[in-house]
Amino acid sequence: MSKTFANSQYAVVGAGLIGRLLAVALAKRGAQVEIYEQGAADALQSPARIAAAMLAPLAESAITEDNVVRMGVHSLSRWPTLLSELSSPVFFQQNGTLILWHRQDASDAERFIKHLERNSANNEMLSNPEKVDGERLRSLDPSIGERFHQALYLPNEGQLDNRQLLSALATELDILKVRCHWNSPADPELLREQNKYDWVIDCRGLGAKAAWGQNAKNANSNPLRGIRGEVIRLHAPEVKLQRPTRLIHPRYPIYIAPKENDVYVVGATEIESEDLSEMSLRSAMELLSAIYTVHSGFAEARILEMATQCRPTLKDNLPEIRISQPGLMLINGLYRHGFMISPAILDCALEILEHGVSTTASTLNLRVTKSTALSSAKGDALCA
Repeated sequence: MSKTFANSQYAVVGAGLIGRLLAVALAKRGAQVEIYEQGAADALQSPARIAAAMLAPLAESAITEDNVVRMGVHSLSRWPTLLSELSSPVFFQQNGTLILWHRQDASDAERFIKHLERNSANNEMLSNPEKVDGERLRSLDPSIGERFHQALYLPNEGQLDNRQLLSALATELDILKVRCHWNSPADPELLREQNKYDWVIDCRGLGAKAAWGQNAKNANSNPLRGIRGEVIRLHAPEVKLQRPTRLIHPRYPIYIAPKENDVYVVGATEIESEDLSEMSLRSAMELLSAIYTVHSGFAEARILEMATQCRPTLKDNLPEIRISQPGLMLINGLYRHGFMISPAILDCALEILEHGVSTTASTLNLRVTKSTALSSAKGDALCA
């Protein structure tokens, strides 16, 4: 138990992934914690529920910045410890990632491979990608070894079950006697003004657009926006993939994440829109036809769910911790990398709350900012 946190009062507004992780971590350190969440404990409204929860920093290095990759590597080593501290089991796997492509997409695959090879060479924290032939592919995944004759294997990458995790964190909140105000939207600034809490932490995702737009020059330049994602969940007992598998596609990389009990999470689409309507026919056809080319057993799969959500994203697609007022912390912008980087965000936030600064944030180059009104020679140390 930390003396800094013991008997201190915290309010966490927003009980998605990072909100639940923070509330549990603070309570385990002896803090008195309350959660305010506009939805229910089942997290049906959270983008974290509509995710594949792949922990793949090398694979993601093809489309994201180096600091996000470093956060991913840091987080990958932290997940086993975080999960071991929960009372409920959560599926976790670290069998690497498999990258596949069809013959007509070989040139795209070659460019992708060279990109990952450069990234791993420039970042000693990343494992080297392994080019595999048909024999090696069959040993890695017999279920698809006959259909593909070459692939790329990214060792050490992992995944977890996002829905199991959200449920396990909710259970942990009960065990730790965190006071949870479900179906209770709250304004973090009004909570801060009550002078009841030492810190109020805003983890509302897109619900915090007004707070993140306070410094915008005009109403149309709010830095926080939603990126629509579309995911299909399947039950496919005839398919026995051993690890997350990605298919290089002419328009976007498609992922297939195998969970327990023959459930597969399939997705790829990213659309600059905050539309939460049902999945488009085009997306469904492209995803389902693509995965059928990976394994014919998907033809007999049962569609459990077609779901959409919008991921909170800042202008540069990078996460940020902001201290907007004394005792008010905002965390946002985890984009498509929520599960991949959330332990790193968690560690940095806890360091700031305990010490006022975060050496981890500086090491990982996580953006930590504060309002102009809080600027001082001492306070400048907050910025990473």
